[in-house]
Amino acid sequence: MISTPLDQDSIYPLPFPGKLGRGLRIAVIDSGVNPRHPHIQRLDGGVFIDPEGKITAGEYLDTLGHGTAVMAAIQEKAPEAQYFAVKLFDTALRAKTSALLQGIRWAIDNSMDLVNLSLGTRNMLRRDHFQTLVNLAAMKGITLVAAHDADGQPCLPGCLEGVLGVTLDWDCPRNRYHAANGLFQASGYPRPIPGYPQERNLHGISFAVANMTGLAARAAEGLAERKPMTIRQALLDNPTLDQ
Repeated sequence: MISTPLDQDSIYPLPFPGKLGRGLRIAVIDSGVNPRHPHIQRLDGGVFIDPEGKITAGEYLDTLGHGTAVMAAIQEKAPEAQYFAVKLFDTALRAKTSALLQGIRWAIDNSMDLVNLSLGTRNMLRRDHFQTLVNLAAMKGITLVAAHDADGQPCLPGCLEGVLGVTLDWDCPRNRYHAANGLFQASGYPRPIPGYPQERNLHGISFAVANMTGLAARAAEGLAERKPMTIRQALLDNPTLDQ
């Protein structure tokens, strides 16, 4: 059984006191969202990108629960940001790489500030395609937060320069993060469900990314420039950084 530091979460206050993600636009590329879930405080729009690449506005209902839990983890930390669901997963947690690329492009074209990518691909043949979008996002001041690896194997786009890459630390409280070797490490647990054992709930790298996106939103609020490097530096300079 994975040990969980849930009892420590209340001990550690959230970094960047008073920051709630105000003024930020956050895209969550995942399985959509259930806007009626009690942990979802707001939803400002979204789309469904089907396997053939067709984009349908307003069709983002989550039938898997994963995207809802991911967005809830982010909103817990940054409740006053604007949120947009980009649904790729429908009947399973799988999608074409081309759809993932299209989802990132949609987020860029719609002027997001942060893009949460709990998913990724280990197909390095698509590296140049992802790097092109990462570079475009950086030019427009958009930060991608993504899993750096899965089971020790690098993932795109999380392993690319210019992305805020995230790895798992099971012993890290959910309100904290730390950095090592250019990567951010965060808890792999979602927002708890009262009365439900945490180890039986969804957990893993997806939620390390989500927790880090929420913390990055707090760091980004009030920055004169919301560029990937300035957000990264704000996180590194945070005096309450959990080393």
